[in-house]
Amino acid sequence: MNDADITLIQNSFAKVVPIKDAAAEIFYGDLFETAPEVKPYFAKTDMSEQGSKLMATLGVVVNGLRDMDKILPVAAELAKGHVDYGVKAEDYEKVGASLIRTLEKGLGDDFDAPTRDAWIGAYGALSGAMITAAYGE
Repeated sequence: MNDADITLIQNSFAKVVPIKDAAAEIFYGDLFETAPEVKPYFAKTDMSEQGSKLMATLGVVVNGLRDMDKILPVAAELAKGHVDYGVKAEDYEKVGASLIRTLEKGLGDDFDAPTRDAWIGAYGALSGAMITAAYGE
């Protein structure tokens, strides 16, 4: 991930922050519609609180992209914790697809091809590291 990609991600996420509650709602609505098999992971969860956690975590990651050495260990621990909820390695792809669709819906024309590609690359790198941490190679 290069500096230009990080700038695209950070600038686009800054536009999501004012609509973070709506973005979280769009994300989980999309995820549960397109991957209903993950809904049981959230059976005992207050979804409003979960949405706030999602957006806060995204904020930490996005703001830390220039210092991945600090972000990756935290992401690894988060991934290991998700295993206890029943999360499978293949679920990360579903989450990534919902994230991209949420950004498309939330940002509209501001989510252009270079920004989309930057997000896909960043999510791929981070989710790959999380999958490896939680499930091994």
